[in-house]
Amino acid sequence: MSTTKAHRHFKAPRSRVYAALIDPADIARWKVPRSMTSEVHEFDGESFRISLTYDAPDRAGKSSAHTDTYRGRFAELVADERVVEIDEFETDDPDLAGPMTITITLTDAHGGTDLTAVHEGLPAAVRPEDNEAGWQESLDRLAELVEGDASG
Repeated sequence: MSTTKAHRHFKAPRSRVYAALIDPADIARWKVPRSMTSEVHEFDGESFRISLTYDAPDRAGKSSAHTDTYRGRFAELVADERVVEIDEFETDDPDLAGPMTITITLTDAHGGTDLTAVHEGLPAAVRPEDNEAGWQESLDRLAELVEGDASG
């Protein structure tokens, strides 16, 4: 099990960034690398089930042929400051099993918001550099979403 970290500055208020972290429609738009599509199957404000499917047919998924499906729950929500979620892939592979904790912290900085994400408990079969690259792509999409809102 390993840990990865990601950091990003957004030209948007903390309230907008926080809202995108907990809104299912926004999550489906940003929390997915560009090489995948996202589907939110269940979301009740506390727990959720989400699938990410590779666009390329030669990419293997963690849960099925081309899809990574995970279940999660919000363990802590502090408005405009912190989101802690615990996720777990739906899989029979012991090298992909086990809970992962993602802690996202938001702070005011330079007229916008700094986001720090710490992803703990990454399964052995997930390369940390792949996880970090996926986070950077997702944070690019989050920037497009929240900064687009902020600019007009």
